[in-house]
Amino acid sequence: MLSERRLEVLRAIVQDYVGTEEPVGSKALTERHRLGVSPATVRNDMAALEEEGFIAQPHTSAGRIPTDKGYRLFVDRLAGVKPLSTPERRAIQSFLDSAVDLDDVVSRTVRLLAQLTRQVAVVQYPSLTRSTVRHVELLLLSPTRVMLVVITDTGRVEQRMVDCPAPVGEIALADLRARLNSRVVGHRFTDVPQLVQDLHESFEQGDRGTVSTVVATLLETLVEETEERLMIGGTANLTRFGHDFPLVIRPVLEALEEQVVLLKLLGEAKDSAVTVRIGHENAHEGLNSTSVVAVGYGSGDEAVGKLGVVGPTRMDYPGTMGAVRAVARYVGQILAES
Repeated sequence: MLSERRLEVLRAIVQDYVGTEEPVGSKALTERHRLGVSPATVRNDMAALEEEGFIAQPHTSAGRIPTDKGYRLFVDRLAGVKPLSTPERRAIQSFLDSAVDLDDVVSRTVRLLAQLTRQVAVVQYPSLTRSTVRHVELLLLSPTRVMLVVITDTGRVEQRMVDCPAPVGEIALADLRARLNSRVVGHRFTDVPQLVQDLHESFEQGDRGTVSTVVATLLETLVEETEERLMIGGTANLTRFGHDFPLVIRPVLEALEEQVVLLKLLGEAKDSAVTVRIGHENAHEGLNSTSVVAVGYGSGDEAVGKLGVVGPTRMDYPGTMGAVRAVARYVGQILAES
Protein backbone atom coordinates (compact mmCIF):
# COMPACT_ATOMS: atom_id res chain seq x y z
CA MET A 1 0.00 0.00 0.00
CA LEU A 2 1.25 3.46 -0.88
CA SER A 3 1.44 6.15 1.73
CA GLU A 4 -1.12 8.93 1.37
CA ARG A 5 1.68 11.34 0.41
CA ARG A 6 2.94 9.16 -2.43
CA LEU A 7 -0.61 8.58 -3.57
CA GLU A 8 -1.03 12.35 -3.72
CA VAL A 9 2.12 12.60 -5.84
CA LEU A 10 0.74 9.93 -8.18
CA ARG A 11 -2.57 11.81 -8.46
CA ALA A 12 -0.68 14.98 -9.35
CA ILE A 13 1.37 13.18 -12.02
CA VAL A 14 -1.77 11.69 -13.59
CA GLN A 15 -3.59 15.03 -13.60
CA ASP A 16 -0.64 16.90 -15.11
CA TYR A 17 0.10 14.28 -17.75
CA VAL A 18 -3.55 14.09 -18.82
CA GLY A 19 -3.69 17.87 -19.07
CA THR A 20 -0.35 18.58 -20.74
CA GLU A 21 0.56 15.39 -22.68
CA GLU A 22 4.10 15.96 -21.41
CA PRO A 23 6.10 13.79 -18.97
CA VAL A 24 5.99 15.31 -15.51
CA GLY A 25 9.08 16.33 -13.52
CA SER A 26 9.49 16.91 -9.79
CA LYS A 27 10.03 20.65 -10.25
CA ALA A 28 6.76 21.04 -12.15
CA LEU A 29 4.92 19.06 -9.49
CA THR A 30 6.11 21.25 -6.63
CA GLU A 31 5.27 24.40 -8.60
CA ARG A 32 1.76 23.34 -9.65
CA HIS A 33 0.61 21.44 -6.57
CA ARG A 34 0.65 22.14 -2.86
CA LEU A 35 2.22 18.86 -1.81
CA GLY A 36 3.60 20.27 1.44
CA VAL A 37 7.05 18.71 1.01
CA SER A 38 10.37 19.71 -0.53
CA PRO A 39 11.35 18.99 -4.14
CA ALA A 40 13.89 16.47 -2.83
CA THR A 41 11.14 14.56 -1.05
CA VAL A 42 9.01 14.62 -4.20
CA ARG A 43 11.96 13.20 -6.18
CA ASN A 44 12.33 10.42 -3.64
CA ASP A 45 8.61 9.68 -3.81
CA MET A 46 8.76 9.60 -7.61
CA ALA A 47 11.69 7.20 -7.49
CA ALA A 48 9.71 4.93 -5.18
CA LEU A 49 6.65 5.11 -7.43
CA GLU A 50 8.81 4.21 -10.42
CA GLU A 51 10.41 1.31 -8.61
CA GLU A 52 6.96 -0.07 -7.77
CA GLY A 53 5.79 0.26 -11.37
CA PHE A 54 3.26 3.08 -10.97
CA ILE A 55 5.13 5.55 -13.18
CA ALA A 56 7.81 5.24 -15.85
CA GLN A 57 10.42 7.36 -17.58
CA PRO A 58 9.75 7.32 -21.33
CA HIS A 59 13.30 8.39 -22.19
CA THR A 60 16.47 9.64 -20.50
CA SER A 61 16.36 13.06 -18.84
CA ALA A 62 12.58 13.17 -19.11
CA GLY A 63 9.90 13.44 -16.50
CA ARG A 64 7.64 10.54 -15.60
CA ILE A 65 4.34 9.29 -17.00
CA PRO A 66 1.76 6.99 -15.37
CA THR A 67 1.79 3.30 -16.26
CA ASP A 68 -1.34 1.13 -16.60
CA LYS A 69 -0.74 0.14 -12.98
CA GLY A 70 -0.55 3.78 -11.97
CA TYR A 71 -3.79 4.66 -13.76
CA ARG A 72 -5.43 1.62 -12.15
CA LEU A 73 -4.54 2.79 -8.65
CA PHE A 74 -5.60 6.35 -9.50
CA VAL A 75 -9.04 5.13 -10.65
CA ASP A 76 -9.46 2.73 -7.73
CA ARG A 77 -8.70 5.47 -5.23
CA LEU A 78 -10.87 8.17 -6.79
CA ALA A 79 -12.88 9.97 -4.14
CA GLY A 80 -15.66 10.44 -6.70
CA VAL A 81 -16.39 11.02 -10.33
CA LYS A 82 -16.67 14.52 -11.72
CA PRO A 83 -20.34 15.60 -11.72
CA LEU A 84 -21.78 17.23 -14.80
CA SER A 85 -22.78 20.87 -14.58
CA THR A 86 -26.45 21.86 -14.49
CA PRO A 87 -26.35 23.19 -18.09
CA GLU A 88 -24.75 19.93 -19.23
CA ARG A 89 -27.43 17.86 -17.52
CA ARG A 90 -30.21 19.98 -19.03
CA ALA A 91 -28.65 19.69 -22.48
CA ILE A 92 -28.43 15.90 -22.18
CA GLN A 93 -32.03 15.56 -21.06
CA SER A 94 -33.33 17.90 -23.77
CA PHE A 95 -31.32 16.17 -26.50
CA LEU A 96 -32.40 12.64 -25.51
CA ASP A 97 -36.02 13.60 -24.77
CA SER A 98 -36.35 14.68 -28.42
CA ALA A 99 -35.77 11.11 -29.66
CA VAL A 100 -38.70 9.67 -31.60
CA ASP A 101 -37.96 5.93 -31.27
CA LEU A 102 -35.38 3.46 -29.95
CA ASP A 103 -33.07 3.79 -32.97
CA ASP A 104 -33.09 7.54 -32.46
CA VAL A 105 -32.37 7.13 -28.73
CA VAL A 106 -29.34 4.95 -29.46
CA SER A 107 -28.11 7.23 -32.25
CA ARG A 108 -28.43 10.34 -30.08
CA THR A 109 -26.75 8.59 -27.15
CA VAL A 110 -23.73 7.67 -29.28
CA ARG A 111 -23.37 11.21 -30.59
CA LEU A 112 -23.82 12.68 -27.13
CA LEU A 113 -21.23 10.43 -25.47
CA ALA A 114 -18.70 11.09 -28.22
CA GLN A 115 -19.17 14.85 -27.88
CA LEU A 116 -19.09 14.92 -24.08
CA THR A 117 -16.00 12.74 -23.68
CA ARG A 118 -14.26 13.37 -27.03
CA GLN A 119 -13.70 9.62 -27.20
CA VAL A 120 -15.17 6.76 -29.24
CA ALA A 121 -18.69 5.99 -28.00
CA VAL A 122 -20.25 2.51 -28.10
CA VAL A 123 -23.89 1.77 -27.25
CA GLN A 124 -25.49 -1.67 -27.20
CA TYR A 125 -29.15 -1.91 -28.13
CA PRO A 126 -31.37 -3.29 -25.33
CA SER A 127 -30.93 -7.05 -25.27
CA LEU A 128 -34.02 -9.12 -26.03
CA THR A 129 -32.99 -11.67 -23.42
CA ARG A 130 -33.30 -8.98 -20.74
CA SER A 131 -36.49 -7.41 -22.08
CA THR A 132 -40.18 -8.11 -21.59
CA VAL A 133 -42.91 -8.30 -24.21
CA ARG A 134 -45.10 -5.22 -24.51
CA HIS A 135 -47.17 -6.33 -27.52
CA VAL A 136 -47.22 -8.80 -30.39
CA GLU A 137 -48.89 -7.60 -33.59
CA LEU A 138 -49.93 -9.79 -36.54
CA LEU A 139 -50.66 -8.04 -39.83
CA LEU A 140 -52.22 -9.84 -42.79
CA LEU A 141 -50.30 -9.00 -45.96
CA SER A 142 -51.84 -11.69 -48.19
CA PRO A 143 -53.98 -14.81 -47.60
CA THR A 144 -50.84 -16.82 -46.79
CA ARG A 145 -48.37 -14.16 -45.61
CA VAL A 146 -48.36 -12.42 -42.21
CA MET A 147 -46.05 -9.82 -40.69
CA LEU A 148 -45.08 -10.55 -37.08
CA VAL A 149 -44.15 -7.47 -35.04
CA VAL A 150 -42.75 -7.81 -31.52
CA ILE A 151 -42.52 -4.69 -29.34
CA THR A 152 -40.48 -4.75 -26.13
CA ASP A 153 -40.76 -2.73 -22.93
CA THR A 154 -37.60 -0.87 -24.01
CA GLY A 155 -39.16 0.26 -27.28
CA ARG A 156 -37.29 -2.21 -29.43
CA VAL A 157 -39.28 -3.41 -32.44
CA GLU A 158 -38.57 -6.66 -34.28
CA GLN A 159 -40.34 -7.56 -37.52
CA ARG A 160 -40.48 -10.91 -39.31
CA MET A 161 -42.37 -12.23 -42.33
CA VAL A 162 -44.33 -15.46 -41.83
CA ASP A 163 -45.33 -17.67 -44.75
CA CYS A 164 -48.34 -19.64 -43.55
CA PRO A 165 -49.01 -23.24 -44.70
CA ALA A 166 -52.66 -22.40 -45.47
CA PRO A 167 -54.76 -19.28 -46.11
CA VAL A 168 -55.72 -17.33 -42.97
CA GLY A 169 -58.48 -14.75 -42.55
CA GLU A 170 -58.66 -11.54 -40.51
CA ILE A 171 -60.95 -13.06 -37.88
CA ALA A 172 -58.70 -16.08 -37.33
CA LEU A 173 -55.64 -13.84 -37.21
CA ALA A 174 -57.30 -11.54 -34.66
CA ASP A 175 -58.09 -14.57 -32.51
CA LEU A 176 -54.47 -15.77 -32.68
CA ARG A 177 -53.19 -12.27 -31.89
CA ALA A 178 -55.43 -12.01 -28.80
CA ARG A 179 -54.50 -15.44 -27.46
CA LEU A 180 -50.80 -14.91 -28.11
CA ASN A 181 -50.76 -11.55 -26.32
CA SER A 182 -52.70 -12.93 -23.37
CA ARG A 183 -49.91 -15.42 -22.80
CA VAL A 184 -46.76 -13.38 -23.38
CA VAL A 185 -47.40 -9.68 -22.67
CA GLY A 186 -45.58 -8.57 -19.53
CA HIS A 187 -43.34 -11.62 -19.47
CA ARG A 188 -39.60 -11.85 -20.00
CA PHE A 189 -38.49 -13.04 -23.43
CA THR A 190 -36.66 -15.93 -21.81
CA ASP A 191 -40.01 -17.21 -20.48
CA VAL A 192 -41.85 -17.00 -23.80
CA PRO A 193 -40.90 -20.46 -25.20
CA GLN A 194 -42.49 -22.21 -22.24
CA LEU A 195 -45.56 -19.96 -22.34
CA VAL A 196 -46.40 -20.69 -25.99
CA GLN A 197 -45.23 -24.28 -26.43
CA ASP A 198 -48.77 -25.71 -26.30
CA LEU A 199 -50.64 -22.74 -27.80
CA HIS A 200 -51.49 -24.61 -31.03
CA GLU A 201 -53.39 -27.24 -29.04
CA SER A 202 -56.12 -24.72 -28.15
CA PHE A 203 -56.98 -24.15 -31.84
CA GLU A 204 -58.99 -26.17 -34.35
CA GLN A 205 -57.04 -28.81 -36.23
CA GLY A 206 -57.11 -26.83 -39.49
CA ASP A 207 -55.56 -23.74 -37.86
CA ARG A 208 -52.80 -25.48 -35.94
CA GLY A 209 -50.29 -25.37 -38.80
CA THR A 210 -50.52 -21.60 -39.05
CA VAL A 211 -50.34 -21.19 -35.27
CA SER A 212 -47.26 -23.40 -35.06
CA THR A 213 -45.58 -21.47 -37.89
CA VAL A 214 -46.24 -18.10 -36.24
CA VAL A 215 -45.01 -19.37 -32.87
CA ALA A 216 -41.88 -20.85 -34.45
CA THR A 217 -41.10 -17.50 -36.10
CA LEU A 218 -41.62 -15.73 -32.77
CA LEU A 219 -39.17 -18.07 -31.05
CA GLU A 220 -36.62 -17.63 -33.84
CA THR A 221 -36.84 -13.88 -33.26
CA LEU A 222 -35.85 -14.38 -29.63
CA VAL A 223 -32.74 -16.44 -30.27
CA GLU A 224 -31.24 -14.82 -33.37
CA GLU A 225 -27.70 -13.59 -32.86
CA THR A 226 -28.61 -10.30 -34.52
CA GLU A 227 -30.29 -9.27 -31.28
CA GLU A 228 -26.89 -8.15 -29.97
CA ARG A 229 -26.63 -4.94 -31.94
CA LEU A 230 -24.24 -2.06 -31.43
CA MET A 231 -23.87 1.49 -32.60
CA ILE A 232 -20.50 3.22 -32.56
CA GLY A 233 -19.59 6.85 -33.12
CA GLY A 234 -16.80 9.37 -32.69
CA THR A 235 -14.04 7.20 -34.16
CA ALA A 236 -12.55 10.33 -35.72
CA ASN A 237 -11.83 11.55 -32.18
CA LEU A 238 -8.91 9.10 -32.06
CA THR A 239 -7.03 11.20 -34.61
CA ARG A 240 -6.54 13.80 -31.88
CA PHE A 241 -4.48 11.33 -29.87
CA GLY A 242 -1.55 10.51 -32.15
CA HIS A 243 0.75 11.11 -29.19
CA ASP A 244 -0.99 8.34 -27.26
CA PHE A 245 -0.56 5.65 -29.91
CA PRO A 246 3.23 5.55 -30.35
CA LEU A 247 3.19 2.73 -32.90
CA VAL A 248 0.17 2.97 -35.19
CA ILE A 249 -3.50 3.55 -34.61
CA ARG A 250 -4.49 0.79 -37.03
CA PRO A 251 -4.80 -2.04 -34.43
CA VAL A 252 -7.18 0.12 -32.41
CA LEU A 253 -9.34 0.88 -35.44
CA GLU A 254 -9.40 -2.79 -36.47
CA ALA A 255 -10.50 -3.82 -32.99
CA LEU A 256 -13.28 -1.22 -33.03
CA GLU A 257 -14.59 -2.76 -36.26
CA GLU A 258 -15.09 -6.14 -34.57
CA GLN A 259 -18.55 -6.24 -33.02
CA VAL A 260 -17.71 -9.39 -31.05
CA VAL A 261 -14.75 -7.59 -29.44
CA LEU A 262 -16.87 -4.60 -28.48
CA LEU A 263 -19.69 -6.76 -27.13
CA LYS A 264 -17.20 -8.60 -24.96
CA LEU A 265 -15.78 -5.32 -23.67
CA LEU A 266 -19.24 -4.02 -22.77
CA GLY A 267 -20.18 -7.40 -21.32
CA GLU A 268 -17.47 -6.98 -18.70
CA ALA A 269 -19.18 -3.85 -17.39
CA LYS A 270 -21.33 -4.14 -14.31
CA ASP A 271 -25.04 -3.38 -14.49
CA SER A 272 -25.02 -0.36 -12.20
CA ALA A 273 -21.42 0.58 -11.36
CA VAL A 274 -19.06 2.20 -13.85
CA THR A 275 -16.36 -0.27 -14.92
CA VAL A 276 -12.93 0.85 -16.13
CA ARG A 277 -10.55 -1.42 -18.05
CA ILE A 278 -7.10 0.11 -18.51
CA GLY A 279 -4.48 -0.75 -21.12
CA HIS A 280 -3.40 -4.38 -20.88
CA GLU A 281 -6.46 -5.21 -18.76
CA ASN A 282 -8.25 -5.31 -22.12
CA ALA A 283 -7.89 -8.86 -23.42
CA HIS A 284 -7.83 -7.83 -27.09
CA GLU A 285 -4.26 -6.96 -28.06
CA GLY A 286 -5.36 -4.18 -30.39
CA LEU A 287 -6.83 -2.29 -27.44
CA ASN A 288 -3.81 -2.56 -25.11
CA SER A 289 -3.13 1.17 -25.58
CA THR A 290 -6.70 2.17 -24.70
CA SER A 291 -9.00 2.38 -21.73
CA VAL A 292 -12.65 1.37 -21.76
CA VAL A 293 -15.18 3.06 -19.46
CA ALA A 294 -18.59 1.36 -19.49
CA VAL A 295 -21.77 0.84 -17.48
CA GLY A 296 -25.16 -0.82 -17.84
CA TYR A 297 -28.38 1.08 -18.46
CA GLY A 298 -32.01 0.15 -17.95
CA SER A 299 -35.33 1.10 -16.50
CA GLY A 300 -35.09 -1.13 -13.43
CA ASP A 301 -32.53 -2.83 -11.21
CA GLU A 302 -31.21 -4.97 -14.07
CA ALA A 303 -29.48 -3.45 -17.08
CA VAL A 304 -30.99 -4.19 -20.49
CA GLY A 305 -27.87 -3.01 -22.33
CA LYS A 306 -24.44 -1.47 -21.88
CA LEU A 307 -22.80 1.72 -23.10
CA GLY A 308 -19.39 3.26 -22.79
CA VAL A 309 -16.41 4.92 -24.42
CA VAL A 310 -13.00 3.83 -25.72
CA GLY A 311 -10.05 6.21 -25.63
CA PRO A 312 -6.35 6.42 -24.82
CA THR A 313 -5.13 5.47 -21.35
CA ARG A 314 -4.22 9.16 -20.93
CA MET A 315 -7.82 9.97 -20.17
CA ASP A 316 -9.73 12.32 -17.90
CA TYR A 317 -11.07 9.42 -15.84
CA PRO A 318 -13.20 11.39 -13.34
CA GLY A 319 -14.86 13.40 -16.13
CA THR A 320 -15.32 10.44 -18.47
CA MET A 321 -16.76 8.23 -15.74
CA GLY A 322 -19.15 11.00 -14.73
CA ALA A 323 -20.36 11.53 -18.30
CA VAL A 324 -20.85 7.80 -18.97
CA ARG A 325 -22.76 7.32 -15.73
CA ALA A 326 -24.98 10.37 -16.29
CA VAL A 327 -25.88 9.46 -19.87
CA ALA A 328 -26.70 5.88 -18.83
CA ARG A 329 -29.10 7.17 -16.18
CA TYR A 330 -30.89 9.44 -18.65
CA VAL A 331 -31.22 6.64 -21.21
CA GLY A 332 -32.66 4.39 -18.50
CA GLN A 333 -35.22 7.05 -17.58
CA ILE A 334 -36.28 7.48 -21.20
CA LEU A 335 -36.76 3.74 -21.66
CA ALA A 336 -38.81 3.57 -18.46
CA GLU A 337 -41.11 6.31 -19.74
CA SER A 338 -41.42 4.96 -23.30
